[in-house]
Amino acid sequence: MSRELRVILSGGGTGGHIYPAVAIANEICSRYPGAAILFVGAKDRMEMQKVPQAGYEIIGLWISGIQRKLTLSNLLFPIKLLSSLWKSKKIIKKFNPDIVIGTGGFASGPLLKMANSKNISTVLQEQNSFPGITNKWLSKGADKICVAYDGMDRFFPKEKIIKTGNPVRQDLLEIEGKRDQGIVRYKLNKEKKTVLVLGGSLGARRINRLIENELDFFVQQGVQVIWQCGKLYYEDYKKYDDHQNIHVHQFLDTMDLAYASADIIISRAGAGSVSELCIVAKPVLFIPSPNVAEDHQTKNAKAIVDQGGAKMLRESELDAAFQSSFTELLVSETIKTELSNNIKRLALPNATSDIVDEIEKIIEENLTKSE
Repeated sequence: MSRELRVILSGGGTGGHIYPAVAIANEICSRYPGAAILFVGAKDRMEMQKVPQAGYEIIGLWISGIQRKLTLSNLLFPIKLLSSLWKSKKIIKKFNPDIVIGTGGFASGPLLKMANSKNISTVLQEQNSFPGITNKWLSKGADKICVAYDGMDRFFPKEKIIKTGNPVRQDLLEIEGKRDQGIVRYKLNKEKKTVLVLGGSLGARRINRLIENELDFFVQQGVQVIWQCGKLYYEDYKKYDDHQNIHVHQFLDTMDLAYASADIIISRAGAGSVSELCIVAKPVLFIPSPNVAEDHQTKNAKAIVDQGGAKMLRESELDAAFQSSFTELLVSETIKTELSNNIKRLALPNATSDIVDEIEKIIEENLTKSE
């Protein structure tokens, strides 16, 4: 380009929307070292900390999602939306982007809607098998929609859909040969099988209760556990750390080593986690959260289970079925091998690069039109 590329990325509310946006920004900067990148998120949400930590500028909008019950926040929603649309208009006018990218979450709604009204090209990146309300709302105005699952033409215009997968941490692409490092990092016994428990950055109350209740069972099975209990629950569960091969962590800052150490993984089914687990290709027992919009975690997990790539238990099934399901995974090498092979076939390791390829195509088309 004859001038620097200018890109706005918008999305947030959860890590599942933020980390893909950061990965896309990093890939753009690797291709266009002089690119000007701006993030737009929601005030008081985690993107306001995570994005600056990744080295990018972010502007916050006064916007929040609609709650399922009558709240003050819901009553304020029309005012917040108008305020955010007005501020988005100012941001776009001042920054003058070549393209705007939305990665989901309510924060991206006003910004991309305003970009559409100014005839600025937009790209959506939808992580889940069941899209959120914001991306559904924005899909008609988008130039392209990058998705991670088949069958998304149920929700989006078919001609706009590109199946790319979800961006994942690049260090996960090379976990082969890192097991010994992981054993040292997490103080593990190399002779024992390792169970990795993932409940997300904040934690999962029901999974944590399950693990606490099954500690004696894990000891009886002779396994060791890396238990990521989350920020909200660490104070409750840290007392079990280093108790009979149980290792409790608030969060895991070396996920590649944690994955490399694991023989079996118990996990929520957020879109980012599912994409990572496809690449890691270890036997997985999904316990999807039922407390998310449109029950999309269950749909994410089911998309893998239906291809023979993982096992799944709903929270309501845990008390009756967890021990038998876990034991089957632990003792059957045939089942573990089948799950690993099948989930690996679903991996899309080049997602970030493929998404930026699509962004580049739009930019080049726009340049050609303007000449």
